[in-house]
Amino acid sequence: MAEKTLKDIAARQRHIFERAEAEGEHLDEAWLRGEIQSVINSYDVLIQKSPDFAAAHAAYGMLLGQVGMTREAVGMLLKANQLDGEIPVVKNEIARFLAEDGKLAEALPWLTAAIKLAPDEPLYHYHLGKMLTEGRDELIATGEFTRATLDQAMLDAFRRGAELAPDNMAYGYRAAEAYYDLATPQWEEALKAWGKLEEKAQPGLEQQTIRLHAANVLGKLGRAEHARALLVTVTEPPLQKQKQTLLDELAPADAK
Repeated sequence: MAEKTLKDIAARQRHIFERAEAEGEHLDEAWLRGEIQSVINSYDVLIQKSPDFAAAHAAYGMLLGQVGMTREAVGMLLKANQLDGEIPVVKNEIARFLAEDGKLAEALPWLTAAIKLAPDEPLYHYHLGKMLTEGRDELIATGEFTRATLDQAMLDAFRRGAELAPDNMAYGYRAAEAYYDLATPQWEEALKAWGKLEEKAQPGLEQQTIRLHAANVLGKLGRAEHARALLVTVTEPPLQKQKQTLLDELAPADAK
């Protein structure tokens, strides 16, 4: 009965947010607040009746986080984890909230635990890469990482996320950019990554954006002529300012 109730609440919650997204700027904020409060009340009743139902605590915690009630969300997720320590999304969400609060060293074990439970979930690897990048100094200060081991873990995380979700261009972009974030950037590897990504990109804006990245890397490698040739193929109007910036950077010093 509790499972059916949770499914009903989740379906109602999903419908509310789908309608809110569809209405966009015409959204009635008062209606949305009322509907969300109604869902919150339903979760409260469900948990009161089924206090040991971990999935209800997990779903409720994620809703609370979605509406900005972060402290309450973490409390609910911790309770879900206490009831059932084998729910990877709970551990990932706890890690995400801790990271957003600047507690990256505390967040990392939660995220690695989520990955251990669901090693083929690309989002978790992507989150790990971001966490290692954004918390580099803090994490190295704990003594758990050196710069070299952290760089390798960061690179592996972004690459694994991109491998597991080959159609997700955002993951592919970040995996290619990760080579820039190393203590010693690996420009040749970055160039290969952009080349592979271009093969999957849609013609036009998406493909030409990748060419801008490749041209930038070619400039770093001292291959200015090749970079300029590539930039000739960048014709989309929204990219012209970035294109000109790169051309200026490629220009000989005495011509500036």
